[in-house]
Amino acid sequence: MTLADQLDAWRQRVDTALLQQLPEHDANGTQLQAAMRYAATIGGKRVRPVLTYATGEALGVDPVRLDIPAMAVEMMHAYSLVHDDLPAMDDDDLRRGNPTCHIRFGEAIAILAGDALQALAFTLLATNRDAELSDTARVSMIAVLGEASGGMGMAAGQAIDLEAVGHALDLAALENMHRHKTGALIRASVVMGAIMAGADDELIARLDSYAAAVGLSFQIVDDILDVVSDTETLGKTQGADIALNKPTYPALLGLEGARRHADARHAEAVASLDGLGREFDTLRELSAWVVKRSH
Repeated sequence: MTLADQLDAWRQRVDTALLQQLPEHDANGTQLQAAMRYAATIGGKRVRPVLTYATGEALGVDPVRLDIPAMAVEMMHAYSLVHDDLPAMDDDDLRRGNPTCHIRFGEAIAILAGDALQALAFTLLATNRDAELSDTARVSMIAVLGEASGGMGMAAGQAIDLEAVGHALDLAALENMHRHKTGALIRASVVMGAIMAGADDELIARLDSYAAAVGLSFQIVDDILDVVSDTETLGKTQGADIALNKPTYPALLGLEGARRHADARHAEAVASLDGLGREFDTLRELSAWVVKRSH
């Protein structure tokens, strides 16, 4: 199976699982459930659940057992996008080629949909009935996702991002922001797949290093595409970072410098897997795909 075929299979798998878990009808007559489904299912690259599947399967875990952590991390990502797009944050009207959640459903319902997706992510992990999953592993995954999403992770990164608008950041500060805002949830995606496999601390640390490098390369390429691509291809407003006067890798390093920096992070990711067998080749290929993608 080619990488493209494998990516499609994993995306279809998590999309099917999401549709089974997200509520269809709101007995209270509100639009909350519809907004939740909209935010989580209107498309996307599904990079985070793909990394969960790729890691778990490299370690011999049946993909059926990976559905819940894959869904949990994608729900957390969907919540973050809903809130990032709000007028108080990035104030964006377009996401994945569609109106953003607050444009479609109103700001108040969008906020609640994000809150509810975050809560559902933790509920799925807590109530997972996987007979092979120990209570210790269950709690570990909840802790990993919570830390990656909160004041030590994604939320912290968004706060740094908001306060950095209009200010110059050096490379160390820019990387610190994105290790939190983008990288933390990508790292959680990989680590949760490893926890499902019962991986030891040494292997988890190596996989975490891999994911940290992938998280940075992913963000660098996002910054590059914001400059060189177009709104239709991106599915979101092209040039938004420039319009908001945000610090970016191309602004700091230039386009070619940013590309070289992404390549260096890819090399770092692959080096983290040195000595691991061919079963980890898909993770190696995924790192290369991240830096070569066009949207």
